[in-house]
Amino acid sequence: MLDYDKEAERYDASRGGEPRAAAAAEAVLGLLPPGARSLLDVACGTGIVTRRLAAAGDALRVTGVDLSPAMARQAAARLPGAIVRADSRHLPFREARFDAVSSVWLLHLVDDARDVRRIVAECARVLRPGGVYITTVDKGASHNVGSDIDGVLASRPPRPASDADALVEAYAVGCGLVPAGRARFPGRGQGRSPRRAIADLRRGWFVTLPPGHPLADEFAARLAALPDQDRPRPEPEFTLRAFRKPPVPRTRGRTP
Repeated sequence: MLDYDKEAERYDASRGGEPRAAAAAEAVLGLLPPGARSLLDVACGTGIVTRRLAAAGDALRVTGVDLSPAMARQAAARLPGAIVRADSRHLPFREARFDAVSSVWLLHLVDDARDVRRIVAECARVLRPGGVYITTVDKGASHNVGSDIDGVLASRPPRPASDADALVEAYAVGCGLVPAGRARFPGRGQGRSPRRAIADLRRGWFVTLPPGHPLADEFAARLAALPDQDRPRPEPEFTLRAFRKPPVPRTRGRTP
């Protein structure tokens, strides 16, 4: 697992920067319910996407949450007064507080299925009836674009996807949410070259091949043998799922 406090300074540059953030924000905004006035961005990181969500219009009030102190500081510099440092498993907000909740590139990082359920449950809890929860799914699979790099990495030790589409839907439905749409967006600037893949390997990007793993050097050597070491392969395409919290049924009064 990457140390996101150490990653904060270079995080945006290594993840596609503003072009990727623009694509993500546009996709999230396209899934918001009509008339949404408040949005909670869970695991907002450096706030690069959160800032674009907040800039979408004066009518939308955006709050960001992140657990990493360094990430939260970066986000707070972009959105002063709108960032809270908190654990996504225990959100410090009352029930039904927000019209929409987003968690972009979060659930794939969580190893324990119970924690994934807690995060989804917390996002559902702070969502108002009629509101929408939006999250990325299948992030790891999104990076498999059929390239020669993917061919090398295909034989690395497997890791179950904690953000698998079907799992996330099951957790959301279990919290009383209903599927409400999906969207896809490109990972601008994230097409990997072999040299970049080796650098990612060396700094712990691949969870099942952490630095010092007996197989890490073997995979690095195989990547180094690929042609066009600095040519980026195709960009990934990420998937967003939206889940709606059903409105509270209206009860009709009886006339005597």
